[in-house]
Amino acid sequence: MIRRAVTWLLASALLSAVLTGCGLGPGEDLGGASELRVTRDFGTELLASASLEQVRDGETVMRFLRSERDVETRYGGGFVQSIDGLEGGGAAGQVDWFYFVNGLEAETGAAERALAPGDVVQWDYRDWGEAMSVPAIVGAYPEPFVHGLEGKRLPTRVECEDDSAPACEEVKRRLTDAGVNVTSAPLGAAAGSEVLRVIVAPYEVARRSQAGASLERGPGESGVFARFGAGGATLELLDQNGEVASTAGPGAGLVAAAAPPGERAVWLVTGVDDAGVEAAARLLDEATLRDAFAVAATPEEGPVTLPVVTP
Repeated sequence: MIRRAVTWLLASALLSAVLTGCGLGPGEDLGGASELRVTRDFGTELLASASLEQVRDGETVMRFLRSERDVETRYGGGFVQSIDGLEGGGAAGQVDWFYFVNGLEAETGAAERALAPGDVVQWDYRDWGEAMSVPAIVGAYPEPFVHGLEGKRLPTRVECEDDSAPACEEVKRRLTDAGVNVTSAPLGAAAGSEVLRVIVAPYEVARRSQAGASLERGPGESGVFARFGAGGATLELLDQNGEVASTAGPGAGLVAAAAPPGERAVWLVTGVDDAGVEAAARLLDEATLRDAFAVAATPEEGPVTLPVVTP
């Protein structure tokens, strides 16, 4: 009876170690590296970064984070309360840690999310008062197009209003140069959950898609802190409270990502006019988009990361 009880306790301890990401030793080498980024305020400030040269079988997002930073958790180890002493809650109780893998907001706890070769993991400490969920961001570019999601590379499809337009050709070129195998399809063609879509068109056209239309319902719905006004003739840049921080006119563009129901990730390369779409296409650069939730191209200020974080 005593032996059986001891065996049960040991089994429970091992199971707990797995669930909390504490580690049971290295598994098989999966053949690739992964990257960790720790940011705050919607990716506007980088706090720390690290890389894992070899991802092994059984590696989790939580274990990777714990191996590099000082972490405190709650709820049995499944919820990150603080990283390096920066604690969730805040004065209003609406500031916490959220994590993304290859630009997609995680749907499982970090201790349960397996790490795959090529994954870019970003932990961001942000105010969630205006947008509890931000389903997708652009800050891991060229992910998720290069390595995909959950270790599975997915086909990338570029949809343009005019397949021969300069902006369309620019987007295809930049993705191809990043190592992405790109295909083309008409705007709005059926895709499903196993395709990554990039919509390249002025907003008056892009808004016909689920991803584009979600911008009109605000950050709480889309997770994107920007919207087009005046029938698509202006681009409104929003702050973290969803208020208009500034407005841009002709020549303004936007690069943002969304995850509408039934789809993995849809990127919008859009603008108030053709010049704005072209300006947005030129933002598809790893350094420009790094860690950002979304980025606007403005004629006056150049690239502006969104939301516009105010004191």
